[in-house]
Amino acid sequence: MNKQSSFLKIYRKQIFGWVLIMAAICIALYYGIDKKIILFATFAISIFTQIFVGLGALVGMIPLVGPLIINIISIPVFWILNAMGYVVSGIAIKKGYATELAKSRVVTLGLLIGIIIGYIIGHIVPIR
Repeated sequence: MNKQSSFLKIYRKQIFGWVLIMAAICIALYYGIDKKIILFATFAISIFTQIFVGLGALVGMIPLVGPLIINIISIPVFWILNAMGYVVSGIAIKKGYATELAKSRVVTLGLLIGIIIGYIIGHIVPIR
């Protein structure tokens, strides 16, 4: 079995999904549906069907440049999410939700500390 046929065999569902979504977008644009509605629907569908993950895996498979492209795309996404968290926190504090915000931050901090402790214990105690 050659590389191309094994690639198509492994990723046939993702490729079919991408083609289907592209066709739906083209049809929606042809019939004059508002671009904001198309964008929202495509984004919602892509999140729930993990199309971004499949596309990222395919781009990441490109030798030498693929991982670089994934890093260039993913790091700003985390920056944007972090900035959104700060903006929402600032608005919540301004509206008087400081105590609820502090409680949620304590829960988040506890979760992160638990993950770190679990990671450390997982590396100290061998399972094998």
